[in-house]
Amino acid sequence: MAIAKRVGRNPRSVAQEIVDQEPLSSLSAELEIGGPGFINIRLNDAFIGGAVSELRPLEQVDQPERIVIDYSSPNVAKELHVGHLRSTVIGDALARLFEFVGHTVIRQNHVGDWGTAFGKLIAYIDKEQSAEDLTVQGIEKLYVAANEQFEKDPIFAQIARQEVIKLQQQDSETLDKWNQIVQASLDHVQQIYSMLDISLQLSDVRGESSYNQDLATIVDDLDKAGILEVSDGAKCVFAEGFLRKDGSPLPMIVQKSDGGYLYHTTDLAALKHRSKSLHANRILYLTDARQIHHFQLLFAVGKLVGYISNDVIPEHLVFGSVLDKNSEPFRTRGGNNVLLRELIHEGIDRALEIVRIKSSHLSQDEQEEIARLVAVGAIKYADLSKNRTNDYRFDWDGMLSLDGNTAPYLQYAHARICSIFARADLDLQAHLSHEISLQHVSERALALRLLRFAETLEQSLEERKPHYLCNYLYELTVHFMRFYENCPVLKAENARIRESRLSLSAKTAQILRVGLENLGISLPVRM
Repeated sequence: MAIAKRVGRNPRSVAQEIVDQEPLSSLSAELEIGGPGFINIRLNDAFIGGAVSELRPLEQVDQPERIVIDYSSPNVAKELHVGHLRSTVIGDALARLFEFVGHTVIRQNHVGDWGTAFGKLIAYIDKEQSAEDLTVQGIEKLYVAANEQFEKDPIFAQIARQEVIKLQQQDSETLDKWNQIVQASLDHVQQIYSMLDISLQLSDVRGESSYNQDLATIVDDLDKAGILEVSDGAKCVFAEGFLRKDGSPLPMIVQKSDGGYLYHTTDLAALKHRSKSLHANRILYLTDARQIHHFQLLFAVGKLVGYISNDVIPEHLVFGSVLDKNSEPFRTRGGNNVLLRELIHEGIDRALEIVRIKSSHLSQDEQEEIARLVAVGAIKYADLSKNRTNDYRFDWDGMLSLDGNTAPYLQYAHARICSIFARADLDLQAHLSHEISLQHVSERALALRLLRFAETLEQSLEERKPHYLCNYLYELTVHFMRFYENCPVLKAENARIRESRLSLSAKTAQILRVGLENLGISLPVRM
């Protein structure tokens, strides 16, 4: 219609002229003129079947980037709790997906392993001679006690401050105790990552302490850039546009009047390391929305000092909170954060009850392994299937349901496809390249959905929102279930249709597997 307006002709006559030229004949497309001059395109079944037969789930990007992803980032001396879940799960899914399409991904676990908390801990460990209980659970209890002692005992508080100074001065005995605390905490963190199938490794840990030697250089860089100012004895940067509530300029303080550095300084050092040493084209940070202002200021100062050039794009990806069924913060009855290890174990116990009922024919070992995969998949998928910028409600009953947009529903569909091939003693992989001929409307709908995988993957990465891929996989599963109900596979009318439907089933299993595994969700072959 826009063309007709430009050339001053009737829209339908222009549309008819285009259709008469058969511009999409190579695609076996049928063209129809609708309304005042729209051209409706309908790809025929032969073309769609051929396209699905040739479908390959992996299409690498033309211009791979080096992408640094900062996610999880727990604090040392504390157990991982539900507040760490979203950063860890979403960050890991994005890392896997970016790698899948060909980008180089550098994971960075910016662990909180430095500061006054360690002076308190070390001083208390020395006072109580409690070094034998250096598990993360023991350390957390010690910290609570140390903090109480710090508040009520001025002498202990002074000793704790001296321990911080000794730590900063690299005193060997103090560093040894600090290392024990850090190692116990990281051991716990890696155990939880293993339970959740998170791809972060110890080699990805780059804690705040690793930037200690760089902090003075950061302040020098700011000074050389001509943006460092002294305010009330502290060294600061005033970035344009950042104001306090009263309208006065808001500083980024990088060095206190007593010479101490702040987390702003450490974050600038991390930004410099990622852009200058790791040579990132893109740097992604995953935190909750409370840190929006911090990262806006960080990126502004990073540009002023030259850590962020035109070739480096920083992005702060925020996410909502995890709520309970009543839309309240998800906590224990005592008001504490729910620990991830307890959450995972509860999920496995709940899943095992369901598996024992639904899959009583399987051995106990098989049931337990399926329960683990289902529970972990349910926890991760419940998070990933929601728009990351929104809060979401944590509901075991909904998450573990075999119906609806849940991981168990998708896992069950994949297992059902595997069972088709197992019953016929056929190799699923061998049927991925067979010719597909569409005979039924359910086959066409399923085939069209399969062809939208690459488009959905691109959207998920472009917007950094895995829920698009989750919703696609759910819709794909719904279409497969309809196809399965309407189109006999092993008992098809003839051998040609049987092979076609086996191939269509194999393609569905492949896309489900690729999609879910790149979200960090494993698939049991039997359920």
